Amino acid sequence: MDNKKYIDLTTYSWPASKLNEAVLTLAKKAGFLSNQPDIMTLSGYEGSVDDEIINQWMTIAAQKMGIETESVELSYAELEQRVRQIGPALIRVSNLDNLHFLAVLKGNNKWINVITPNYRVRRISLIQLRDVLAYELEAPLIEPIQTLLTDAGVPERRQIATKNAILREQLSTAHIGGCWLLRLSPGDDFLKQLFHARLPRYLLIILGTSLAGQLFMLLEWWVIGRSILEGHFEWAWMSAWALLLFTAIPLQLLSTWIESLLSLGLASLFKQRMLYGVLQLKPEEIRHQGSGQFLSLVMEAESLESLALGGGLTAIVAVLSLFIAVGVLAIGAEGWLQVFLLLGWMAFTGWICWYYYIKENEWVTIYREMTNDLVERMVGHRTRLAQEDPSHWHDEEDEFLNRYLQQSEKIDRINIIIQAVIGRGWMIVGLIGVAYTFIVAPVASATLAISVGGILLASQALSQFVAGISSFTSVMITWKQVGPLFQAATRDQDKKSAKFILPKIIDRKQAHEPVLTAKNLMFRYQENAAPILQSCHLKIQKGERLLLEGPSGGGKSTLSALLAGLRIPESGELKLWGIDQKIIGIEGWRQRIVTAPQFHENHVLSETFSFNLLMGRRWPPLQKDLEEADAICRELGLGNLIERMPAGFQQMVGESGWQLSHGERSRLYIARAILQQADLIILDESFAALDPENLKRALQCVLRRAPALLVIAHP
Repeated sequence: MDNKKYIDLTTYSWPASKLNEAVLTLAKKAGFLSNQPDIMTLSGYEGSVDDEIINQWMTIAAQKMGIETESVELSYAELEQRVRQIGPALIRVSNLDNLHFLAVLKGNNKWINVITPNYRVRRISLIQLRDVLAYELEAPLIEPIQTLLTDAGVPERRQIATKNAILREQLSTAHIGGCWLLRLSPGDDFLKQLFHARLPRYLLIILGTSLAGQLFMLLEWWVIGRSILEGHFEWAWMSAWALLLFTAIPLQLLSTWIESLLSLGLASLFKQRMLYGVLQLKPEEIRHQGSGQFLSLVMEAESLESLALGGGLTAIVAVLSLFIAVGVLAIGAEGWLQVFLLLGWMAFTGWICWYYYIKENEWVTIYREMTNDLVERMVGHRTRLAQEDPSHWHDEEDEFLNRYLQQSEKIDRINIIIQAVIGRGWMIVGLIGVAYTFIVAPVASATLAISVGGILLASQALSQFVAGISSFTSVMITWKQVGPLFQAATRDQDKKSAKFILPKIIDRKQAHEPVLTAKNLMFRYQENAAPILQSCHLKIQKGERLLLEGPSGGGKSTLSALLAGLRIPESGELKLWGIDQKIIGIEGWRQRIVTAPQFHENHVLSETFSFNLLMGRRWPPLQKDLEEADAICRELGLGNLIERMPAGFQQMVGESGWQLSHGERSRLYIARAILQQADLIILDESFAALDPENLKRALQCVLRRAPALLVIAHP
């Protein structure tokens, strides 16, 4: 790499002292925010700024701006492909004289658009950027490879390709790192997310193609009607009619293709939003719900997106067709009479659809209750067999089925009426109006044909509207249950109050401040209930090992949740290294104080063993992360488990994979807590399922590795 590339790249990159300006400018250029929050700089940190410090700073900065950031590992093998797809993102350039960052707006196959420190958008070559990022890895190998190629007699014209092939082979597993992606938070305004994903343009294209299709259909009718009414045949008009028919084919194909793109984009945003909303729920909101309710919620959330898109688009296109039909009828025989008849029929259609919605809502309520009851009975089937009288096993089930069948019959009758009456009934009403006009005041054949065409067009649109409104009704009912999850994504957890705490400040306070200080904590689960904790004080110093004993229901687990930031106290003060919890922020607090909750509140996910161990740390993990996890697992006595699993650390575990015993799960939870590298570890009944030998091993491991420890147990 020559010096010219250094000079050019320096003019494009931002120094670490202006990283806050780079992030704000990039977020504004990307359309993520309109205001300018106050973000702390890194200029006050005199030590070496590593990726971990930048990760913490980026997380706080993103919270201030109301967006999200993600640290990703750029590997050498995928560098060129990832860079062309990246953006908006910040890329660390560490091989310049000082630490610099590139603010990448977007990229393509040849160029990368970056924002320079003078706030201009400039282009740089993809190859140039790739060479700069890979320089530190390639530089030590360039000269030996060049010598090898020369000694081997490789022709000069093939040396470049051969050298690149050797570099790819040698560095295929190497990581470059230093990249942070910026994106809108799933909890942000959903319309803003739709516009940023450019989905409204797809909707406009669909409506445009539908409108064009309707206009072409009217032209087809006009062309063929003109030939019929004039009483003679002309090849020119027939050719025009055939051309209009063929034009509808590419319009329909375009509309179908755009609908698929809109469906994929909308489904992606919706699922992200729902998952984010679930993560914002409080434990009390889901603690008392059964398996049947969760299953019903998952099923309805899965069907909502397809129903909303299909039913919504169909209804919108049908309404568009109805407006065109109104225009056609207005220029026909006794136009305004036909228009008033159509508007009256549309009002009747709206009323009967509303009645259908009420009955459908009642049916869905019974269906949900029946589903919940069925699943709960399946879960507790063995208990029923042992405790319930066999003669009454199916009493409640029969009652549910009877109500369900009765309501289903009502829904089917209304649905039959809607499907049979709305479209065909309008044709009868419309033709009666035409017959009245024809009898009272005969009109020209062309005008009469226009009225008949408008009636047929309105009938087709009404049938289409009924089909769409049926799906839309299901969406409205489903939304009552799914909507709270969607809205939960917007909850403010006071993240914007967090501040970035420089590591040197923490290091300075560790010398004389306690790890954790709790003063006058008070907490109650319900507003008018008696406090579970009141006037609670606690101080934990670095290196201390505390044991908290007490009877069941005494508030031990509640205190653990308060100390770990899983619950917020009603009053009182919590400090970490002398810094208030509100300043650190909930997410930062949870990273420094880690808890392994009681067994029934902890989980093994259906993923790899390594994923379950390293949750909360960087992903994908580096080799040193896996080595540390392996060492801790063997100290906890899980070595035999790792060797017994066919795929080792990559073995799928959890509900549908490798089955872990009660004690193995407990030690996995302990290992997971230790691997978080927290300042304080809280273990809530974590040793209860262990035999004496494994208990001794686990206790020795925790005592040796925990910086500070609080163990909760029964007396």
